[in-house]
Amino acid sequence: MTVFKGYLKILKKNLGMLLIYLVIFFAIAIALQASARKEHLGTFEKTRINVAVADRDQSELSRGLIRYLSTIHNVSEISSEPSVMQEELFYRNTSYIVQIPENFYQTCIEEEEPLSVTKVPGSYTSFYVDQQISTWINSIRTYTAAGFSLKEAMDASMELPASEVTMYKGTENNLETPPYIYYFRYVPYLFLAVLSYSMGYVLLAFQKEDILKRMRASAVSLRRQNMEGLLAMFMLGAVLWLISVAGVCVLFDKEFLTSPLIGYYILNTALMLGIALSLSYLVGIFVKNSNMLNGISNLLSLGMCFLCGAFVPMSIMNKSVLKIAQFLPVYWYESINETLAQYKTLPVPVAEEIWKSMGIEAMFIAAFVFMILAISKYKQQG
Repeated sequence: MTVFKGYLKILKKNLGMLLIYLVIFFAIAIALQASARKEHLGTFEKTRINVAVADRDQSELSRGLIRYLSTIHNVSEISSEPSVMQEELFYRNTSYIVQIPENFYQTCIEEEEPLSVTKVPGSYTSFYVDQQISTWINSIRTYTAAGFSLKEAMDASMELPASEVTMYKGTENNLETPPYIYYFRYVPYLFLAVLSYSMGYVLLAFQKEDILKRMRASAVSLRRQNMEGLLAMFMLGAVLWLISVAGVCVLFDKEFLTSPLIGYYILNTALMLGIALSLSYLVGIFVKNSNMLNGISNLLSLGMCFLCGAFVPMSIMNKSVLKIAQFLPVYWYESINETLAQYKTLPVPVAEEIWKSMGIEAMFIAAFVFMILAISKYKQQG
């Protein structure tokens, strides 16, 4: 197992760099998990804002409007003096002032003149209060026109039906994005960055002219040398895959382990590992020095992840970019990820599409392996 031990020695020298990538990856995963927890959808609640009322009418109708606003906002009464109202807005004691004029009923109900209001410039909450006051006044106008007394109209207007908001959670579609989807979204970058660097440095060491000559003159057959090299690479890949799977299980615990789609996520990650291994080996065959390796590794990992939706969600990416990204393997991994995030259980047509995408990932692995074999044979003959 001389070749195998040689591979492991070189990997051991680069262990610090591998640990740095793992720390960065898990730091991002933990940060995203915390962010997803904060954005978790809870109970819908109305927003109460500070509303001030300058009542010049002091009538039964104006008191009715104040009582109505008090049920949905924090209402205070202030003087109708302009200086007082300006001071209230300036110090942000209130963000909305309602000025009820004298002869409120005649002015706003009979003549349909709008109430005078003063708002904080650019405040979106003002539209919220505008709509509520307009609804109340229209309700009073409708009831009185229908023959109800003013008191009856106000009592009925106080009982305006409130909209009931129910967060929909279907049996198949899951409108809440699972928090671990962000973890899996960044997995391709981890695999590509770690494997391209580690395998690149190993292959650089074994492709030095003196080393090649010694290995060809060795009593160990070429087939055994290749098998030992592949074993070392697969062991590295297996360890990296196990760390990534263990990481999601620790970070998201029952939330992930009880998901009916856990098998799809794990299989998709295993296929991504196969892509990263074969692609990294292919890159390692071509590189001539460490500078070249750094450039190609960064271009491969960062470029492919940016284009294929690892760093930017596919839903907001340009359609033309996504069409180009279809020729890259990470696109199909991320496409499966995005689809899985939309479902609790997969309908048959969706499951078929996912299996087709996984088949394309497997085809990429096969294509890279054939290219590796062809190039390796060509180099040996040369």
